[in-house]
Amino acid sequence: MPIKIYKPTTNARRNMSVNAYVELTTDKPFKALTVNKKKTGGRNHHGSITCRHMGGGNKQRLRQVDFFYLDKKGIPATVETVEYDPNRSSYVSLVLYADGERRYVIAHKDIKVGDKIVTEENAKPVAGNRLLVSNVPVGLFVHNVETIVGNGAQMARSAGSFAQVLSQEGEYTQVKVPSGEIRPVNKQCWATIGVVSNVDWNQIRIGKAGRSRHMGIRPTVLGKSMNAVDHPHGGGEGHCPIGLKYPKTPWGQCALGKKTRRRKYSTRWILQDRRGKLLNGYRKPPDP
Repeated sequence: MPIKIYKPTTNARRNMSVNAYVELTTDKPFKALTVNKKKTGGRNHHGSITCRHMGGGNKQRLRQVDFFYLDKKGIPATVETVEYDPNRSSYVSLVLYADGERRYVIAHKDIKVGDKIVTEENAKPVAGNRLLVSNVPVGLFVHNVETIVGNGAQMARSAGSFAQVLSQEGEYTQVKVPSGEIRPVNKQCWATIGVVSNVDWNQIRIGKAGRSRHMGIRPTVLGKSMNAVDHPHGGGEGHCPIGLKYPKTPWGQCALGKKTRRRKYSTRWILQDRRGKLLNGYRKPPDP
């Protein structure tokens, strides 16, 4: 993905880069597959802020992206467009199925207009095709991975992400997910071959505060710049140190080193965590 860098005419321009969007083939979405997006500003149904630093931003329309594919099993599709989606970091593609229906799907890295894709249990393992993880050759990169049979694609959907099939053992396929964890996935789950598009998305520099506001991100203020009633770090004369043994969250909890993953049902499905620690009796196979 080419990144465009402007001449440093201002301080903001000097530190800003933008996506050149050379891969896109149209700037207008297929209106029949879009719906209005209602913004919450981070507030719940009581009007209380439950997610901070959200609000404003440009108006957007939701693209109805297909993450299931199953009712199109065995029906080939042709890629018609590669489009920008304001609601996700990756690109989306409009595909036309042989039965005449159009749908949006997540675009892979090397997608081009005119490409043929298909969803089949034993489809060819080429980029864009969707097949059972049990039929994916070991070592291939996949995305749109199903984690629970019938729930649709839930893993490796953001820009540039992918999972890697490590081995096929018993009724499970061992998959290395984008975080670095190794998880077993039921062999009846589906996955799409390839790497998600817009791979250099994380290299773009926002450059100025106004651009964050256009994206719906409101400012974040240091706790020690607040008053003592608003944050544990607040108060004191001027911009002084926090005066605590360790940093705290706005609600008084420990901010550093505190475990955030506790008593999750899915922990039993982690064979190796992102730090390389082996879990649940998993033994790493010897290198060939």
